[in-house]
Amino acid sequence: MHYVRAIRCLAGVATVLVSGTALTQAAEISFLTHWSPDTVAMLDAAIAKYGETHKDDTITVRAVPFGDLLTTLRTSGGGAGGATIAGIYDAWLPDLAKDKLVAPVAAEMATAVTANWPAGVVSAATAGGSLYGIPNEIDVYALNYNKRLFAAAGITEPPKTWEEFLADAEKLTDKSKGQQGFGMINSWAAGVLHPFASLLVSNGGDLVVDGKPVLDSKQAKETFELYEKLITSGFSDPAMATADANTAGPFLDNFVSGKTGMIIMANWWESALKAGMGGAFADIATAPIPVGPSGDKAHSISYSWMTVVNAQASAEEQAAAWSFLDWLNGPESGPNGASAMGEILMSMGILPSRTSDAKAFGDRLSGDAFLAGYTGPLSDAKPFPVVLGGQEFSESLQQTLEALQFGQVTAAEAQTNAQTDATEILGRNAK
Repeated sequence: MHYVRAIRCLAGVATVLVSGTALTQAAEISFLTHWSPDTVAMLDAAIAKYGETHKDDTITVRAVPFGDLLTTLRTSGGGAGGATIAGIYDAWLPDLAKDKLVAPVAAEMATAVTANWPAGVVSAATAGGSLYGIPNEIDVYALNYNKRLFAAAGITEPPKTWEEFLADAEKLTDKSKGQQGFGMINSWAAGVLHPFASLLVSNGGDLVVDGKPVLDSKQAKETFELYEKLITSGFSDPAMATADANTAGPFLDNFVSGKTGMIIMANWWESALKAGMGGAFADIATAPIPVGPSGDKAHSISYSWMTVVNAQASAEEQAAAWSFLDWLNGPESGPNGASAMGEILMSMGILPSRTSDAKAFGDRLSGDAFLAGYTGPLSDAKPFPVVLGGQEFSESLQQTLEALQFGQVTAAEAQTNAQTDATEILGRNAK
């Protein structure tokens, strides 16, 4: 999901309605994404198929690194000459909608989306009561672990509780081999925050409730203390944790090379693991997030993505863009009742969110042991909060957690700082 560099073009088209009359009118449609060259090639193929029946418009695909996606969208995508279509992380939606950078979905299409996607996913694509895009992927977190390292340490099954998690992290840590028990992430906001948040919700806590941060809770206190113990005990080494949104860097390298026993990561990085590990990927298994002392069962953080249309594009361009997205995400565009978007997502190890796609890819999802470890916990996952100021909130909490990782603050100080900063950021943005 999160790696990129490509610019590709192919012809497509749309028949648009202008002043109530159906006209075939050429439109130049641009599609901004963060996908890899291989994935962009699949989108190109879908565009070519669409172009067989839509022959006038031009659809241009531009891919940028994930870390540049929001900035690119804001600086160039919001104007009339910016991207017509963009893929976005749902946490960005409230701010983009507030700034009138994205167009609401027409009523008829909104009704179809509501009928064909789970209510929670539709809710994440909605702001201020209006649907702003077509959902596509959904991602959830799980414990990933190396079965070979577990066997060597005498561990017979993945940890179910924090107590077992800490015990296993200790057994898996071997400084003489440069091996850590649990791998954290630093230098990438979502990578830092989502594993922490998954442990928090598995401890019965939350990040935000009713638009207000609740990082001053007992459950959050215990989660900050868990991180502090992992670091101070040497079970997690921040020097081995650097990563970017492409998962490039020591975090991936150390897990791939067998220097990290356990991590908490999302389903979408299956393709990066397979590419890096080859046959050794068979050593990797998934399990639910361990349950904390204040938790009742395993939970995870989930989040989704969606495709949106530029509110500043012309009426003809918007109509053409929605026509293409309707087809791309519909059951006629892909194999055996699946959508072309679903096929693209499955190629990356990403769970498609459309109900018919989940059914169409049911055998593949259940037959993939790695992904099966994610589809099970999905029903108990808690969506990452979608609030105004969400990206600023995420980056602030990232900085606090990184300070804790590097021993610059204690768990108590991190909790106080996190709650204070979050209260100011969310309060300011809500005005």
